[in-house]
Amino acid sequence: MNAWSRFVDRIELLGDAAHAWDARAMEAISGVRLFQRVPRFFRAATYLGDGYLWGGLALGLLLFGETPDRWNVLVAFCITVVNMAVLRLLKTLCARERPAVMDDGLRARVIDTYSFPSGHATTSFGIAWVVSSCYSYPVVQALVYMAAATIALSRVCVREHFLLDVVAGAALGTSVAAGFLPLLRWLLL
Repeated sequence: MNAWSRFVDRIELLGDAAHAWDARAMEAISGVRLFQRVPRFFRAATYLGDGYLWGGLALGLLLFGETPDRWNVLVAFCITVVNMAVLRLLKTLCARERPAVMDDGLRARVIDTYSFPSGHATTSFGIAWVVSSCYSYPVVQALVYMAAATIALSRVCVREHFLLDVVAGAALGTSVAAGFLPLLRWLLL
């Protein structure tokens, strides 16, 4: 066996160990008694993360905000488009299967096949970065990050993602937003 084969074998073992840890982490998080007592809360958070919360925020700013608010919505939209493009590329390259779906309702049939990284976490943390950067009110910043974290946690609690999926999604969304926000402000504003 040559050095390259040993290296590949070690990487595969490391990947298997990480996946096993991730599956145990998802089981532990989704099994927390407090989380099991409020399953509707996490299902609602997951559905709000489908775009309803962020779309509602954007609509409110477009209808009732001033010109800077409308520009902020445009910037957030552009960052979300970039996030989704990078997310789709990573999902296709990684091709990580989702956890076994326990519910075979409509939602189980419409979500995409791959789980890494989480689109909900990517979008939520990308928008949270934009909102917290554009609106320097501590209450707004805390609320938007609490919403993003709740949406991301809900994905693990309803067993549609592993923990590392949402951690990677949060990191991706934040990184893209932090990198593109200054550029978009310079181009658009």
